[in-house]
Amino acid sequence: MNLPNKLTTARVIMIPFFVVFMLADPVQGASKWIALAIFIIASLTDLLDGHIARKYHLITDFGKFMDPLADKLLVCAALICLVGTGKLAAWIAVIIISREFIISGFRLIASDNGRVIAASYWGKFKTTFQMIMICLMIADLAPLWLLTQIVMWIAVVLTVVSLVDYIVKNRDVLAEQH
Repeated sequence: MNLPNKLTTARVIMIPFFVVFMLADPVQGASKWIALAIFIIASLTDLLDGHIARKYHLITDFGKFMDPLADKLLVCAALICLVGTGKLAAWIAVIIISREFIISGFRLIASDNGRVIAASYWGKFKTTFQMIMICLMIADLAPLWLLTQIVMWIAVVLTVVSLVDYIVKNRDVLAEQH
């Protein structure tokens, strides 16, 4: 297993630890900070594994499958924990998670037709704002409340915009199914 795939696997392994620190509070008073550190480290492994895989030509089928899955698992786990702790409205989590399922479905259909659909810049911006939103919500610092709200709304808008952009640019994928 190459280094990018090890980083992806490590990201998946970090998710249960993140959830425990988010929900169970085993280190009273410090658990949210440990959860935040785990989330940031896991998010950085996403940047690092992709960079290493492209730079050193270490792209594998495992990485193509597991990297986006690991990202979705991490973000979905964080959103569900934030809803569970009352820091995020459930409808926002539903919008974000639904978008991920819809895009995954599109990619599956495209793959069945021998096509690979690359991530768009809208998707990359969406991911960046979602990660920042999650970090701000985990930290839950009163002086950053307004910033957190602004970032949350930007993340929601980018989630919808990136979905619409994705569907419009790839609508022929569905047309091929008829």
